[in-house]
Amino acid sequence: MDSDEILLRKRLSELADKSYNNSQYLFTGFLSAAELDVYYHMERDLSYVPVTEFGGTADCERMMLRFGSEEFCGYEERFPIQCIEIAPLVEKFGEELGHRDYLGALMNLGIERSTLGDIIIDGKHAFLFCTEKMAPYITENMVQVRHTNVRCRIAEKIPESTVTRLERKNVQVSAVRADSITAKVYNLSRSESVELFRAKKVFVNGRLSENNGGQLKPADKVTVRGFGRFQFAGISGETRKGKLNVEVDIFC
Repeated sequence: MDSDEILLRKRLSELADKSYNNSQYLFTGFLSAAELDVYYHMERDLSYVPVTEFGGTADCERMMLRFGSEEFCGYEERFPIQCIEIAPLVEKFGEELGHRDYLGALMNLGIERSTLGDIIIDGKHAFLFCTEKMAPYITENMVQVRHTNVRCRIAEKIPESTVTRLERKNVQVSAVRADSITAKVYNLSRSESVELFRAKKVFVNGRLSENNGGQLKPADKVTVRGFGRFQFAGISGETRKGKLNVEVDIFC
């Protein structure tokens, strides 16, 4: 267990204790898949207080934890999350920007990663989930992404374009092993896929998975750090040579 994990465990325990003792809502920042896995290993120990996960939409990868519930605290309090639309000042001159471009521009403003949630790209526009406290700073100071001048504004209502889109993909595997399907989805060799599991870069349903031979079940969500996410939809058939046709939904 490294020092970052020790500090996170301590922080989660402190939030749970304070929420329980004071009957109040408390929130983490946005947690990565690896940080959420730390919580999942503590989940049973922290079960004395209700905990809810949310990142802005149902399919967000980076999520906050909320300690407390309406029944427990006696009132309701929503997650302190806002959605910011980032758009080019002049649409026709805007570049086709990627996730790293937007994140790099935000990091250059000296913003802590824990205040930032998912970034969903829609053409030349992007929608960023962030903490309420950080939202005004971003809207005032983020004026350029790579070579494109941009404007930022608070989205009063989360637009439909921020809802995660899925792209269906069909692949052939010999078995519904996690490493086999991951290799096919991302066009990797079997050994490259296995190495991702050994490097602790694969999460199944939010939990770290080092069992590359594990069988995936329909609706299992797989996150591969550096590559993306997909959901296993199931087996659609079998070839004459005994290969399995399986379907996966890629998170776009």
